[in-house]
This record gives sequence, structure tokens and C-alpha cells, in this order.
Amino acid sequence: MRAQKQEWYASWFNTPYYHILYGDRDYEEAGAFMNNITTALSLQADSHIMDLACGRGRHSLFLNKLGFKVTGVDLSENSIDFARKQLEQDASVDSSRITFDVHNMTLPYHDKFDAVFNLFTSFGYFDEEQDNLNTIKSIKKNLKDGAYAVIDFMNVPHVLRHLVISNSKTIQGITFNMNRRFENGFIYKDIEFTDGGNKYHFTERVSALMLSDFQKYFDQAGLELIDIYGDYQLHEYDKFNSSRLIMILRKQ
Repeated sequence: MRAQKQEWYASWFNTPYYHILYGDRDYEEAGAFMNNITTALSLQADSHIMDLACGRGRHSLFLNKLGFKVTGVDLSENSIDFARKQLEQDASVDSSRITFDVHNMTLPYHDKFDAVFNLFTSFGYFDEEQDNLNTIKSIKKNLKDGAYAVIDFMNVPHVLRHLVISNSKTIQGITFNMNRRFENGFIYKDIEFTDGGNKYHFTERVSALMLSDFQKYFDQAGLELIDIYGDYQLHEYDKFNSSRLIMILRKQ
């Protein structure tokens, strides 16, 4: 029997090194974005929000503190374990209104939501393009009628114009050397470092999806694109100058 292939993100996201490298992400910015987007969507206090590919749950926790019921799901067991531990350590969280679960985003979840959020470029990692469409179709199935989806993706034209080819970052005594390239429709980041005398090499790969690519998926899945923002302050989207591509969808 052939061994089942493990996708790159399943192994990398489950290592402690992934969390060390990205542990300094801007929590204040994440909180402001959650406040801005839930206000823009006029979500009511009793709304149930799905945080799809939630990672360690930073957006889920902010949404909970804003008063929403939240279900955060992610493929990484380590990330979900960390998120669950956060519930025990943060007294400001209403643990009765937040759940974390291991789940593959290409498949529908066993619940329906008032909104599904897919944030911080947590999309486009798949080896098979069909899984991009499968994820959009699953998002639709997880939405109640009239509910909203938010996909927050990198703005590829802007990223390519400002691509940092190489840089290094030292965190907790580990120096991460990173090299980036655009190749065959994907943006790659090679990450090399040494820890405890052992050398490690991981490669991140994200599909360089444009707005037109997403629109194709939305049309096939039957979701309506109703608005586009260009940053976390919800300014108007500009193809070459916006830092983000934030798409607001609605299920009819």
C-alpha cells in the first residue's frame, strides 16, 4: 500500500518552529481588524462566527471578547492545542462561547454559521487547484442563508512588487534564514535554520491568486462578491498599492 502523502503545510504548521517564527504577529492590528470587519458587516451579538484555518486562535479570541460565539478550526493539532490552552489562561474569554476543533478546510464542517472568516492568507496552500474550489464550496455549505464570508488574502500584485528576496530573523536564539521567489504561479519561502546541532529546511508555498482567480471560484461555488477592501482599516482596494485583498461574500 502506498503511504499517504503529507502536504507541506501539515508538517510545517505542526512544528514548534512555525510558532516561534511567527509568534510576533501584531495582536493589536488583529483586534482592530476584527472590530472593523464585524462592524462593517453589522453582525449581531448572538452571531456565530467560524474562524476557518484559525491557527493559534488569535482572531477567534478577539471575536469572543467582542461578544460573538466562535468556532475556530485548523488542520494543525498543535495549533488547536495551543488555542485551547489559551482559553484556560485568559480570564477575559467567555469559554462557554468559543470552541476549537481540528478540521480540514477543504471539507464542510458539521455546523452552519452567520459568518465564516478565513484570515491572514490562510488559503492557496494546496497541491491541487481543485482544493481551492473545494474550500470555497465548503465555506458556502457552512453559511446560513444570507450569511457572510470574509477571505483575507495577500494582495499579490503588491507583494510581487515589494518581494523581499532574502532576510534573516533571530528569535529565541534560533536564526531563521529566509529566501523568497515567484515561480510557476506560486510564491515560495525557503526557511533554513539550525537548532540543537540539527539543520532544518522547510518551504512554504502559496498560490499567487489574483482577484480574477477568486472570482472564478466564487462564480463556480455560487457565492456573491459584494465588497473588496485593501487593508485592515477597510480602505478601498487598489490593485497595486493595497497591502491586502479582503473579499466580502454573501450566500443568497
